[in-house]
Amino acid sequence: MPDTAKKRIPIPQSLSESQYVPQAEMLAVQRKKGNMFIGIPKADTMQENRVVVVPSAVATLVGYGHRVIMESGAGEKSNYTDHRFSEAGAEISYSKEKVYEANVILKVAPITLEEIELLQPNQIVISPLTLPALTKDLLERILEKRIIALGMEYVQDDSGSFPFVRVLSEIVGVGAVLTAGELLAATNGGKGVLLGGVAGVPSAKIVILGAGVVGESATRVALGLGAEVRVFDNNVYKLMRLQRHVGRQINTSTLNPYQVAKELQTADVVIGALHSKTGRAPVIVTEAMVMKMKPGSVMIDISIDQGGCFETSEMTTHHRPTFVKHGIIHSCVPNMASKVPRTASIAVSNILIPLLLNAGKMGGLEEYLYEHVGLRNGVYAYKGKLTNEYLGRRFDLKSTDLNLLMASRL
Repeated sequence: MPDTAKKRIPIPQSLSESQYVPQAEMLAVQRKKGNMFIGIPKADTMQENRVVVVPSAVATLVGYGHRVIMESGAGEKSNYTDHRFSEAGAEISYSKEKVYEANVILKVAPITLEEIELLQPNQIVISPLTLPALTKDLLERILEKRIIALGMEYVQDDSGSFPFVRVLSEIVGVGAVLTAGELLAATNGGKGVLLGGVAGVPSAKIVILGAGVVGESATRVALGLGAEVRVFDNNVYKLMRLQRHVGRQINTSTLNPYQVAKELQTADVVIGALHSKTGRAPVIVTEAMVMKMKPGSVMIDISIDQGGCFETSEMTTHHRPTFVKHGIIHSCVPNMASKVPRTASIAVSNILIPLLLNAGKMGGLEEYLYEHVGLRNGVYAYKGKLTNEYLGRRFDLKSTDLNLLMASRL
């Protein structure tokens, strides 16, 4: 056996199509229609530390006959070396241009203007959309390239939920509370309040806007640390579900502006965790509400990926994670999960791989769009046509129903 074969990560039988082929015919297994050429460039923007697939996922893709090419260093910030990916069967390239020759591009960060120049018509690009970073010029350039572009955060599964948002939301919910605890420290300009308090000293009050996955995850951690928690959401079912899942009675309310404003005045931490299914997150906290909060309080806007749910929110970065406005510390980092890149990378990879394998069985990702309604929901650009109604309104561009475009086989 060649040395290179010995170094490959072993693929479990359940993940390899070759197990269904008689041993005498194994060497005759050929690449079938639908086997994809997948390119994974290195993320150079937004202080991104994650990688979109991990070595074990690459081994699975290669085991099914797909070809994977990665830019050198794509996984180094997640502590995955080029050697690990090479052992898994990926081709390693030092040329970004070479990676963009693939017909499917997977990115863990939004498309940049520089990368758009490398795209070819009919390529399929799966990446986060990240609304605050999206400009009209960038969107028009994407349309000019006549590619098929999908926003990860809008892809739905068979149950109608958003798998990428869900899994990263769990990570972000935990991270938001831990970050808030750090920012409350006097050494970071905060009020010098301990989240959980101690005997004889009241604990910090945390207001969470949104009872979805982020809100539930944040609630669990906050309660575990001993904080006082208030949760707001207009979906009463979600509030009831959260009560059941955390296993204890907590204060909840619908998003009544008067009640929200009242609670904010005594809050030490406010976490915005509202998600929109189609476009921008709703703005719930006005600037006037922020001005009445206690100085030194902390606001963490997790919804910044969709524009933010605080009127005072401005996108921040890991290098400059906070800013102070009206005496309130704001943190609005769009890729908070990048603080724990290895965990986040595995989580994203676990969702992508079944999707890609199913697409391969259907003849490719474009063919899979015809079968998977949830995947179509993530498409915002289809071969030169804008297919997201919200983006059309936001940038004053014409949008077209994707179902009509696909029916005509443009």
